[in-house]
Amino acid sequence: MHRRDFLMAATAFGVAVAPVAPTYAEAYPTRPVRIIVGFSAGGPTDITARLIAQWLSERLGRQFVVENRPGAGSNIGTEAVVNALPDGYTLLLVGATNAINATLYDKLNFNLIRDIAPVSGIIRVPLVMEVHPSVPVRTVPEFIAYAKANPGKINLGSGGNGTTTHVAGELLKLMAGVDMVHVPYRGGAPMLIDLLGGQVQVTFDPMPSAIEYVRSGKLRALAVTTASRSEALPDLPTVADVLPGYEASTWYGVGAPRNTPSEIIAKLNIEINAALADPKMKARLADLGGMALAGSAADFGRLIADETEKWAKVVKFSGAKPD
Repeated sequence: MHRRDFLMAATAFGVAVAPVAPTYAEAYPTRPVRIIVGFSAGGPTDITARLIAQWLSERLGRQFVVENRPGAGSNIGTEAVVNALPDGYTLLLVGATNAINATLYDKLNFNLIRDIAPVSGIIRVPLVMEVHPSVPVRTVPEFIAYAKANPGKINLGSGGNGTTTHVAGELLKLMAGVDMVHVPYRGGAPMLIDLLGGQVQVTFDPMPSAIEYVRSGKLRALAVTTASRSEALPDLPTVADVLPGYEASTWYGVGAPRNTPSEIIAKLNIEINAALADPKMKARLADLGGMALAGSAADFGRLIADETEKWAKVVKFSGAKPD
C-alpha cells in the first residue's frame, strides 16, 4: 500500500496518524534488565547489586535481575558487559576491584575507562587499619615508628593479591616508607582467622567484617582509610591525619557498555540518586558499613579514572600479580 493510500485508509477508520517522537529512553525499560556482578552471590558486591536492583525494579516497573559471573577477579563479568549491546539492558556493578585490575592484569580484552560508561556511584565503604592486640601500638604514628624499627618483621595480611585490602597496605608502605611482608590469603575470612591468631599482625579490613572484632576488643583499630571519619566508628581517626592524601576504600556503582544512549544513562542516574537519598536505603547502606556515593554520571566517571590512576602507581610499586 502506498503511503498516501495508507494515510487515507487510516483516516477513514479513525486511526490517529502522527509523527512518532523518539520515546525510546522515556519508555525504557520495556523488558528485564540484567546487572552483571563479577563475583559469587552473597558477598558485598552482590548485596549492593541486589539492593539497587530491587529499588530500580520497583521504581521503573520492570525486573532488574542480578546475574553473577565470577572469575578472573571480576574480569569475566566485566568483559561480558563490554561485549553486550549498548541498549541499557545489560549493566555492570563496577567496583574498586575493576580500577585495580586495569594495571594488575597485563592483558585484558577491554579498557575499563574506554569501554564502560559510568552511570552512578552507589556506596563507599571504609577499610579499618587494625592490628592484633599483641602489637604494642595504639596509633598510626606509633605503628609507623614500630614498623621502621622492625623492618620486614610485620606480616600484612590481605584477602589476596591485588585486592583492596592488599593495595591499601601497599599504599601505606609507599607513603610511610615502611617494610612489611605481604601475606595473601584466598579471601578475607581465612585472613581474619590468622589475624585473630596472631600469625599476621596487621590488615586493612572492610568495615562490615572489622567492626564487631574491634568493638569486642579482639582486634585493635588504629584508623579508618577514607578521607573523613566513619559514622560507624566516629572516634577513630583517619590514616590521612598522619599521611595527608592517603585514601583507600571499597566502592561500588553502576556502569554500562560504551555508546549506551545518554538518555538512558541519565534516567538510571536519576533513579539511583533517588535511592541514595531515601532514608531506608541510607540505613541499609549504613548496615553495610558504608555511605552513599551520590552524584552525576560524570562524577562517577572521574572517580573511576582517579582510582585507576592511583592504584596503577601502587600496583607497580608493589609488583603485585594476580593469584
